Amino acid sequence: MSAVSDVTPSSPAPSLPALDVLLGPGGAGHLAGTRLEVTPREEELAAFYASPPGLHVRANMVSSVDGGAWGPDHRSGTINDAADWRVFRVLRALADVVLVGAGTARAEGYTALDVPRGLEHLRAGRGPLELAVVTRSGHLPAALAAGDRPPFVITDEHGAGIARASVPADRVLVVGPDDGARAGAPLPSQDLPSPTPGPDLRAGLAALTDRGLTRVLCEGGPHLLADLLAADLLDELCVTTTPVLVGPGPGRIVAGMPPLVAGAATGPASADPRRPRLEHLLHAGGTLAARWALR
Repeated sequence: MSAVSDVTPSSPAPSLPALDVLLGPGGAGHLAGTRLEVTPREEELAAFYASPPGLHVRANMVSSVDGGAWGPDHRSGTINDAADWRVFRVLRALADVVLVGAGTARAEGYTALDVPRGLEHLRAGRGPLELAVVTRSGHLPAALAAGDRPPFVITDEHGAGIARASVPADRVLVVGPDDGARAGAPLPSQDLPSPTPGPDLRAGLAALTDRGLTRVLCEGGPHLLADLLAADLLDELCVTTTPVLVGPGPGRIVAGMPPLVAGAATGPASADPRRPRLEHLLHAGGTLAARWALR
């Protein structure tokens, strides 16, 4: 199951549509009604997604109108479209590193990443686009473990030995368990939904920052997104809503067990809903691409 906001990484690029501006960056009303035409360099669209200097963590997800994070085949490619692909390409080009959970990397068939063709200039010489995989167990999808360009692996001591058997040791970022997560159950053999504490994502992001990878793009899945939100590590959430109805079955773009009340054996902690700020809203053929600021 996955929530990657795009067709699978190996899929061919569809024809890209123009995007109508319903709300401009920062809520700029004067740009409403304008149109972002497709251009080879995509600099106008990239300006809509500019981020401040320093560590910036952005998630990019896709959802059906009825809230599904994937289609009947458990892949997000079933519910996305060309408008989503256009935004996705720009977000990839602007990122230093793409962050995914091991389950998402496995389900979506991730391999080593390249900057989208024709958009290399948006990186301003920042080096290759990296991939970082978060895993409790240290297990990696076979396609990644056998590749010539291994990802960074964010794991704790429990998973480090397994990870080092798959990728070079300098690509394994060993961080402690997340002390804020529920503990006590044995570690799973694979990265399935689990109440056990995962790697400390704050420490993992710090390790990426130490390597100059400050523009982080999370592409899922729902459990990783939930962990980033719970730890207050997400600066913005980009959500593309496509005109598709998938019915019951598919999960939401955020999934997992809610945190427990401190000292209680059962029962989720209550929390007030967060109130993100809508930074911009784009439209093409019924598809809405929204950028929500969380800070």
